[in-house]
This record gives sequence, C-alpha cells and structure tokens, in this order.
Amino acid sequence: MRKKTLRSPLLYLFLIVVTIIIGLSSRKFPGYFPDFLVEYLGDVLWSSMVYFGICLLFPSVSIKKACITTLLFSYFIEVTQLYHAPWIDSIRNNPFGALVLGHGFLWSDMVCYTVGTAFAAIMDCIFIKMKKGKK
Repeated sequence: MRKKTLRSPLLYLFLIVVTIIIGLSSRKFPGYFPDFLVEYLGDVLWSSMVYFGICLLFPSVSIKKACITTLLFSYFIEVTQLYHAPWIDSIRNNPFGALVLGHGFLWSDMVCYTVGTAFAAIMDCIFIKMKKGKK
C-alpha cells in the first residue's frame, strides 16, 4: 500500500520559485536588504531551496530525513569548494555554476545552511500540520 503524503507538490514548487526569487533579489538588489541579510541570506535560502526540492521530489520523506539529506548535500557542496582544478573552476566561473557550486569554502556558510535547513523544516512542519487540520 502506498504511503499517503501530506505535502502538496504545487506548494513546494511554489516555495522553491519564491526562494530563488528572494535569493537572487538579495544579490541583484542589495540596497533593499539590511547588510547582515545581504551577507548571509543567499546561503540560508540556498539550503532552504534544497530542502523544499527534496520534499518535492520525495513527498513522503520524513522531516528528519529531509533535514539530514539537505545538510549532507549542502555541506558536501561547501567542502568541494576546497578543491580547485581548471575544469571545476571553469564551471564555477559560469553564473549558474557559481550559484550551484559556489566559489570558496567558508565556515559561516555551514552555519547558514544549518539555519536555512531548520527554517525550511519549521515551515514544513507548519504546512503539514495545516494540511492535517483540514482533514
């Protein structure tokens, strides 16, 4: 028997799109955001987007597993930034490659990924409880 999901694919697709728009806006229009947010918001939102993507692709995944997967993926991408070779640096020099892979390792990014994952998980909990309440 198939496990019923409490996640709406359209909601998580919407969350991904909104997260991307806000994240890109924080880089493109930094004057509209406080300096502290400009510095860290992109990384927080990046991991939130990864979390929402996992929930979209695997709607029955538990919140705990979604958090662990998001953190492992985000931390892995950050650690790969310690590796520099012409082939991967050429990918990072492409705007899309830079958004996905980043440029240089920062411990603060690890903290941002943790905050972004926690934020997305809290939102996920709220959405799941709201959907349960409607039934």
